[in-house]
Amino acid sequence: MEPILNASFSKATPFSYGAGHVNANQAMDPGLVYDLNAKDYLNFLCALGYNETQISSFSDTSYKCPSRPISLANFNYPSITVHNFNGSVTVTRTVKNVGPPSTYTARIGELAGLSVKVEPKRLKFRKAGEEKTFRITLKGDRAKAAKDYVFGELVWSDGEHHVRSPIVVGWYKAH
Repeated sequence: MEPILNASFSKATPFSYGAGHVNANQAMDPGLVYDLNAKDYLNFLCALGYNETQISSFSDTSYKCPSRPISLANFNYPSITVHNFNGSVTVTRTVKNVGPPSTYTARIGELAGLSVKVEPKRLKFRKAGEEKTFRITLKGDRAKAAKDYVFGELVWSDGEHHVRSPIVVGWYKAH
């Protein structure tokens, strides 16, 4: 299989081709989902610096941003993006089981030049609707990095379902 090429005929990165395509049959039985609600999206806007007046245009009710800072890296979205990586970061995600009881095991793909630790490495779900939280710790040395961006993936699998989250890490650049 040949690599995907971008418009310049260079090997494409996830910036060129995105997270992939949807397999409609598998989407009917995903196994796990990264569940988000309206409050999550409003907090996302808070983290981007929107004020209460601006946020009111997105919500039927008034919304006050949390007093504690919100990290965009911890937005519970399937793709994991770390901007201005300075050598170490831990991000948190929560997944919901939407299938039968099952145990999922984490696998990390690529992420050249970074060490990656997923805790816990296994998520055991006893029923549908159950949620589990996990952490991903990324560590690396900028001096050893080959590129400004590193791409990889996290895949949770129970043998039948394969829940993929693309990971993009952009190194901090001093201006």
